[in-house]
Amino acid sequence: MVALVTGSTRGLELAIVQALCQAFKWDVYLSAWDVKRGAMVVEDLQWGGLKPRLLQLDITDPANILAAWQHFMKEYGGLDVLINNAQGDPASFGNMCNELLPLHVCSPDLQLVALKCFVAEAKAGDHISKGWPNSGDGLSKIGLMALRDTPERIQLNPCCLGWVKSDISYTNGTRTPAEVLDTPVHLITGAVKYVVLQGQP
Repeated sequence: MVALVTGSTRGLELAIVQALCQAFKWDVYLSAWDVKRGAMVVEDLQWGGLKPRLLQLDITDPANILAAWQHFMKEYGGLDVLINNAQGDPASFGNMCNELLPLHVCSPDLQLVALKCFVAEAKAGDHISKGWPNSGDGLSKIGLMALRDTPERIQLNPCCLGWVKSDISYTNGTRTPAEVLDTPVHLITGAVKYVVLQGQP
């Protein structure tokens, strides 16, 4: 099994990397757009007896995302688990989605229509005046839900962990990453068990 946790040099994402490394004998990838920072975090975890791998990943760069995908296809034949909580500013999010939103997704689902609308308006810089939030966080969950019924049979588990102390909340959240860690770890392990029981990749 191989897992990738995006934006995982600190906060909740780093706690997820630690939990997966402790619980499983998987190849767990910690990703960072800043390779030096990522290497320092990996070294710290290795001192603690954990063995995460490092992947340079900038989620706002389509070429970099493609390179990461090619790495996982070459080394593992794909990716078993993706935990994505990294995000850029809404305009970058719009540009990224414009490049990466799968063209084969043609569902009339209202959520997908809403996501495409947000992407177009964020790219144009009109998303706030059109009533969208100035954050890709909630919209990314809508995007996941819109893609849940695609023919690839991918198990998707978006979750909201509440007001967590993080960069997004300017550390003003009421809960620490350790206090909310059980939810994403439960969703990850539950999804993996379900997929294995169903005999699916």
